[in-house]
Amino acid sequence: MVERNKHKEYWRSNLRLVTVLLTIWFLVSYVFSILFIDTLDQFRIAGFKLGFWFAQQGSIYVFVILIFTYVALINRLDKKYNVHEE
Repeated sequence: MVERNKHKEYWRSNLRLVTVLLTIWFLVSYVFSILFIDTLDQFRIAGFKLGFWFAQQGSIYVFVILIFTYVALINRLDKKYNVHEE
């Protein structure tokens, strides 16, 4: 019974992590790139309007960073709940 509760807690933590990371991805790829594009276009990064940059490059960079972040955090979570691979 204790093992079952441990697995439920592990998956709850895993789903919470995925939800947070997907929310960040949604904010960058949809909200910043589409909804706030006019506001962000007032600023420039490397000569490009910031809204355009988020739509073309920024969302991709953030997505790759989120992948590496997920790997690091899930490895830590696996060790915490002792479900990691040797």
